Amino acid sequence: MKIKKIATLLAAATLLSWAAFAEEEESTVEGEYMSSMEDVVVQELSNSDELENKLMALQFLEEAANNGKVSPDMMVSLDHLAGEGTNTQSRTKGRVSNNFPEVRREACRILGKVGTPEAAKSLNKIVKADNEPMVLSAAINSLGEIGFNDNDETTNTIAFYSDRFETLNPTSSLALEIVNAYEKLAPKTKDKKPILSSLQRIAVDYRLAKPVRNRAKEVLNNLRGEENSKKNER
Repeated sequence: MKIKKIATLLAAATLLSWAAFAEEEESTVEGEYMSSMEDVVVQELSNSDELENKLMALQFLEEAANNGKVSPDMMVSLDHLAGEGTNTQSRTKGRVSNNFPEVRREACRILGKVGTPEAAKSLNKIVKADNEPMVLSAAINSLGEIGFNDNDETTNTIAFYSDRFETLNPTSSLALEIVNAYEKLAPKTKDKKPILSSLQRIAVDYRLAKPVRNRAKEVLNNLRGEENSKKNER
């Protein structure tokens, strides 16, 4: 094992003892110090070339997200990990050496737990840039969970990607995530035409599994019913 990697792992192990000690401390200054040290360790792990270190960073980040203690510096690390190999690339002899879809998928999942508009903006960037179905499934699922859709940015992003994915790589599992996200985001969407158009295409795409097409029809009919009810009330 590389010396640098060992040092990083030791730093991470030390962080665990610091975190346990910090729980017993009431001093605001000391608490902030511990938080900043955690940020530094997470950043070092995230920026490491080693996959194992990146996965360890994700463990720390998920714990912070579960506890509602994701700092701005941690958000930078999450954003970096979510774009590992796409938005941020390292090359060895001309080849991308940091293409880690499992890292991007986990970072997208954790961003969903963070649940902030900032997290949604990071996820929107991933949907526009990535092409791995498992990463996109996690990103779209998290966008639906967060529910942030300012100026229809999220639904428009998903609809744009849906058009591309239907042409290049139709995947039933990903189509289902798209449909479920539309259902969650629809109440916060001003212009539902892109959603309705996308759902209609999924509903009749016979390359997709029948349960997925049926689910698209169900959501489509529900949204059309809601739209018709609103028109009748006017």
